[in-house]
Amino acid sequence: MRHPFSTGGNFIAFLIFLDVCLLSLFNACVYPDAHMEKTRTKALRVAVTGGAGSGKTAVCNRFKELGIKVISADALAREAVAPNSTAHKKIVDFFGETVLLKDATLNRKMLRRMIIKDAAARLALERIVHPEISNLMREKITCAENQGCKIVVIEVPLLFELNMEEQFDRIVLVSAGRELRVKRLMARDNISRDEAENLIHVQMPDTDKIGRADFVLWNEGSTARLMAAVDLLYENSFNHTKKRKSP
Repeated sequence: MRHPFSTGGNFIAFLIFLDVCLLSLFNACVYPDAHMEKTRTKALRVAVTGGAGSGKTAVCNRFKELGIKVISADALAREAVAPNSTAHKKIVDFFGETVLLKDATLNRKMLRRMIIKDAAARLALERIVHPEISNLMREKITCAENQGCKIVVIEVPLLFELNMEEQFDRIVLVSAGRELRVKRLMARDNISRDEAENLIHVQMPDTDKIGRADFVLWNEGSTARLMAAVDLLYENSFNHTKKRKSP
């Protein structure tokens, strides 16, 4: 681990299982012409990652409160699988119309159960969704840079699983003990212990992620302590644009 950073303090089940689509942000982006592309200043790209129930969304929300541009991979996933999108059509073709709700959006609970029990189904879903998310993420980052953002924080739940480290200048891992994460998931998502444990089980363990992150936020205490740690991390580490070095 390059720069250990720890604190006390607080995945979403899967990237596509969220309800609200942030299309307005995408539509607001002004794409660069040739001159803008030449003069655009590349922002410091900070990835925030962590397993289910780790608290990475809380960390990203704090960065947003600090005035930093935040891009959520979960929001991009909602956009990628919106009804009539390419990914949405591919998912229905693969899984069948039984995965749809009456309004044609995806039945996240049903898909969650499918991919937890069936590794092949999970891989198929990832192959459909993640290329679309990556394309949208690049567009959002470019849009933010065109707007003059010096730092862009991107929440990427499956960063290490998808080997996306080289796309970012800094990587922040949010971590917490397994039992605490299980309890958080049970309370937050109103699911059983078995379902919570299965969600965690299908993800890469934190022990394999820690050595690949630049900073680690241990989130096992109060929310206030976690927020203070985010503030300190920002002040000490993100007020410059020196790029991340490969291991």
